[in-house]
Amino acid sequence: MIDNKSVLAIIPARGGSKGVPRKNIRNLSGKPLIAWTIEAAKKSSYIDQLIVSTDDEEIAEVAREWGCEVPFLRPAELAQDHTPGMDPVLHAMEMLPGYDFTLLLQPTSPLRITEDIDACLEQCVREAANACVSVTHSDKSPFWMYQLSDSGKLLPILEAEQPVLRRQDAPDVFVLNGAVYVAKSSWLQQHRTFLHAETTGYAMPKDRSLDIDTKLDFTIVETIMNEKLHQ
Repeated sequence: MIDNKSVLAIIPARGGSKGVPRKNIRNLSGKPLIAWTIEAAKKSSYIDQLIVSTDDEEIAEVAREWGCEVPFLRPAELAQDHTPGMDPVLHAMEMLPGYDFTLLLQPTSPLRITEDIDACLEQCVREAANACVSVTHSDKSPFWMYQLSDSGKLLPILEAEQPVLRRQDAPDVFVLNGAVYVAKSSWLQQHRTFLHAETTGYAMPKDRSLDIDTKLDFTIVETIMNEKLHQ
């Protein structure tokens, strides 16, 4: 609990993954990918119930082996390529009602640590926010981003009176890193999204913000983990 409010944490992990087959239980530095998120969440000072939402029996078994509850299997219609990411979260909230806060922890963020989970929750409570999500500083300024016209001309994404030519002159911008999402449960059920004009951002360092989507991402994250192990 945090501030006498109960917390449900959900790790979504469907069986189908076209980019990297069986991604959520693929080995990463000696553990299934999902195990890194389970272990970080189990050390939280605030999570009252931690579950994995999956449609896959093998993923469910791996999650249980690493000490996580799998109180139900997600319906197949909530585990398709086109399924909106919020649907499994809302389904889990319906299956396990009564919690004041809901946390979404994607298993593809294995470098996220317990302190990030708890700090995001603390910020949400401290600022009396309805939602808080993790972000990280972006190396690429939107002032340097363009679309290409049919004739190949550069069309700036953002218009500026004066072009921003130096990195130090560009304003700080942040991007979602997918690591931690938290919201008041009643608010989340009403708005059906963590991202809203009322959402605040919890800034995480870049070295804990990598999101695994491809085989190359696995290689990069494993290299980072091995370097930290030998520091």
